[in-house]
Amino acid sequence: VQLQASGGGLVQAGGSLRLACAASGRTFSRHAMGWFRQAPGKEREFVVGISGNGASTAYADSVKGRSTISRDNAKTTMYLQINSLKPEDTAVYYCAAVYSGDYFYVPARSREYTYWGQGTLVTVSS
Repeated sequence: VQLQASGGGLVQAGGSLRLACAASGRTFSRHAMGWFRQAPGKEREFVVGISGNGASTAYADSVKGRSTISRDNAKTTMYLQINSLKPEDTAVYYCAAVYSGDYFYVPARSREYTYWGQGTLVTVSS
């Protein structure tokens, strides 16, 4: 599986962004997907995850209530909408995937994921 993240950019605080992660492969619906981010000088952290069938999701407290993860299995693409952006959201955002026989599985730790995209930079100015 190859992942291609896009949609990052420079945005003012309070603004919104929609990130996308396009995946190759014919078994997209059997892969749980997630977004992680890494700010300068900090460790990579979990942001949000979604199960293969899209029925289960998990959000980090830092983005809960102002972000929405979704996926279109027909287009083999995952999306992350983040609203009310804050300067502390500034980071490189990575999408990740892992094959799973459980359609409702949502991993939240980076070591549980097998495939990683190249990252897209989100910069939020104050």
